[in-house]
Amino acid sequence: MPATETLEEAKRVMQICNACRYCEGYCAVFPAMNKRLTFSEGDVTYLANLCHGCQGCYYACQYAPPHEFAVNVPKVFAELRAETYRDYAWPGIFKGLFEGNAKWIALITAVLAVAVLAGVYLVQGADVLGGVHTGPGAFYNVIPHNVIVYLAIVPFAFAGLAFLIGLLKFWRDIGARPADLVHPGALAQALKDAGQMKYMAGGGHGCNYPDDNFSMARRHAHQMTMWGFMLCFAATSVATLYHYAFGWEAPYDYLSIPVILGTLGGIGIVIGPVGLLMIKKKADPAPQDTKRTGMDIAFLWLLILTGVTGLALLGLRETSAMGTLLAVHLGIVLAMFATFPYGKMVHAVYRLGALIKFAHERRE
Repeated sequence: MPATETLEEAKRVMQICNACRYCEGYCAVFPAMNKRLTFSEGDVTYLANLCHGCQGCYYACQYAPPHEFAVNVPKVFAELRAETYRDYAWPGIFKGLFEGNAKWIALITAVLAVAVLAGVYLVQGADVLGGVHTGPGAFYNVIPHNVIVYLAIVPFAFAGLAFLIGLLKFWRDIGARPADLVHPGALAQALKDAGQMKYMAGGGHGCNYPDDNFSMARRHAHQMTMWGFMLCFAATSVATLYHYAFGWEAPYDYLSIPVILGTLGGIGIVIGPVGLLMIKKKADPAPQDTKRTGMDIAFLWLLILTGVTGLALLGLRETSAMGTLLAVHLGIVLAMFATFPYGKMVHAVYRLGALIKFAHERRE
């Protein structure tokens, strides 16, 4: 892990916070900080990824700017997290995707959506692409099931491998033992804290976001986004079980389990990110890493596009628009998985790792 000005600034800020300790009840960062007298690169990297950016400590801090100490924990930790995203990216040749991230996300999404649509047009023809297909197997008249599986499994498996390797690099750098990563008790506690987004409640009253007033809006929008994504994943998993275990082919009835889960999930990954975009627009820039705002916005728009095209496909699946919507939706989903390891989504992986380590420290 290379020493950087951001790392040194994070160490300086933590030394001041560790002497003051006014914020020790705010979130997990401060009790974890209290366990240390000095701070290595691994320590501040761990603390930075434990920070949920609620900004409560910034507005409560007597040493925040314009004080000469200029303590700004949320900002320096956000900048340090962004550096860790690059450091832990795998394979290293793709690290550059974190620079100008919004441009790359938009380009990759457009290319894949157009490529899938053009591929269907060239292979199946305009009659199939624009035709009306109904009943079980209707989707596969446009794009064969095996083609969808092969197209999806490559970016999905690649993203999973990239996340795992990045997490192992992070875990090594923060000085944790390999076996502790899968300790059942710590893992269960970390998943519980992540599922509740416990530390987005700051000191219990919510984030100081988008300004110095307390609010649960950011926490609720994040929860809507996360659970929306999980429901979509559950819908796909149940549909896969239906297909291979029972031979039931999509599209399924509107009241079937995959469609109910997918509909609720799609609504979640539209409403949640829209809410996050709205409060981000109003947010005070002082405690934030404004250089990476484009990466945050690109990630949120990618989720919104995924949800909107999925819901449109559900609503128009018995019309001539189904073929085009299916191809575009598939291209956007492929872009989402292909770019996950090189965009804002990685924060979830390293934050979960930091929560696992914190769960161990609470048990000691």
